[in-house]
Amino acid sequence: MSLGFSALIDGFRLINQKGIRRFVYLPILLNLFLFGGAFYWMWQQIDKINQFVVDLVPDWLSWLNFLVIPFMLICFFALFIFLFTAIANFIAAPFHGLLAAKVEEKLNPHIASQAPSQFKLSSEISRTLKREWTKQLYFIPRAIGFFILFLFIPVVGQLIWFLFIAWMMAIQYCDFCFDNHQIDFHRMRSTLSKSKLTTFSFGGFVSLLSMLPLVNLIIMPAAVCGATKLWVERYFNDLD
Repeated sequence: MSLGFSALIDGFRLINQKGIRRFVYLPILLNLFLFGGAFYWMWQQIDKINQFVVDLVPDWLSWLNFLVIPFMLICFFALFIFLFTAIANFIAAPFHGLLAAKVEEKLNPHIASQAPSQFKLSSEISRTLKREWTKQLYFIPRAIGFFILFLFIPVVGQLIWFLFIAWMMAIQYCDFCFDNHQIDFHRMRSTLSKSKLTTFSFGGFVSLLSMLPLVNLIIMPAAVCGATKLWVERYFNDLD
């Protein structure tokens, strides 16, 4: 079992622990509202989405439709899930930063004590929102390029797109601990890239679980907790 997957499973356990539970209520309520609306809209559009995906498959790959179409549908839904996740995370970023800080204190007080200052929500909102903008500025131009590959290169384009979403999911959730310690965005990405298997497996499983009804209501706080576990067990020691 990869460290990324096991950390995510541990994240689901952590959100129900004493001292942590109260910090996950708001993200779950936010997920209930945003993901509920997102899935209702996608359900209404399912026939159009399916037809769009079918039209993307060239005739010479029609014999593989039973494999290609489900895979492309997964990638297509991953796009929508990531977009809604980005919106939800932008709104809830200060609360996720606080959750990451509390989980870090529980898992490894020594590492938590090395943060520049104690996390205070009122003083951290502007900084965490600025960090979210940094993530989006990193994401948008790359997403445009990879989405073009998604549309025009069957199978390979969708695989690249899914790996990109997995990478961005890992960045999205792992960054809260880095940001709490005021580690810049470039250094954070460099650290994540040192453990590619762990990083991509974590982001990939977050992406897949985000598509599951009900599970997606708690995936955000669970992913924050799982990413914090990765931070104390792997990424902190990998810092340049």
